Amino acid sequence: MIRRMKEYFTGIDIGSTMTKVVILEDGLTASIIGPTGPEQRRLANMVMADALKQAGLSIDAITYIVSTGYGRINVPFADKQVTEISCHAKGVASLFPEARTIIDIGGQDSKGISIDQGRPTNFIMNDKCAAGSGRFLEVIADALQVPVDALGELGLQSKNPAAISNICTVYAEQEIVSGLAKGMPVQDLVAGVHDSLANRVVRMVKRLKVADQVILTGGVAKNKGLAKVLSEKLGHKCFIPAEPLITGALGAALLGRDIVSRSRKKGLTLERRERSLKEIDIL
Repeated sequence: MIRRMKEYFTGIDIGSTMTKVVILEDGLTASIIGPTGPEQRRLANMVMADALKQAGLSIDAITYIVSTGYGRINVPFADKQVTEISCHAKGVASLFPEARTIIDIGGQDSKGISIDQGRPTNFIMNDKCAAGSGRFLEVIADALQVPVDALGELGLQSKNPAAISNICTVYAEQEIVSGLAKGMPVQDLVAGVHDSLANRVVRMVKRLKVADQVILTGGVAKNKGLAKVLSEKLGHKCFIPAEPLITGALGAALLGRDIVSRSRKKGLTLERRERSLKEIDIL
């Protein structure tokens, strides 16, 4: 029996605020998460180099690379570019085979995706207002002078969530400052912010047909307080991947593997970029 050499597939997701790389063989071989900066091509090289180092691989060992996300065109060594909608659907379905709805809340936007057997059937996106994204929580955390990672637990401690009436991030921040001046507990202000953000996301997602299982992804998914409020308002429990930031990159790697498999079955010549170590030289 002829044994095929080990093959590795890479997905790289350049989001508006975070960049993620996943390398797959039979399972997850390496994953790297880093902030997205203004020099996206340089950053893509850096995170790819870090992922290869973590996996103990050279660039030549990677069979196929798929880029996705906001900055997918800025990955010079990618063999193919795929939209984040398709990649999120594929990645989530690999972790939750029964998934039917994805809510992805990123740094600058939020989106809802309906999926069936790992394929997107409909989606809706809010990319025009920071109030429906992680940026909203960052602004509020700064106003409260608490780490953004602490918001989840603080919100869960509230017994009387504040009413945050403004849908604009700037005015909501002013409400928070005013609430602090009046002596309102930080926990109640945080819970009010979670409630406000959840209302916006739920209004958006309900324009789709929300069905179980509902999967919450993106950096905001790590906020347990918001996840709880979202589940309550949706009437569906939100399930969260172990690392909710990498589902897009994971899906990109899996789609790359599918592309290679289909090409071989059809006897087609695989279109693949010629690349060398110099392409990920960051010096």
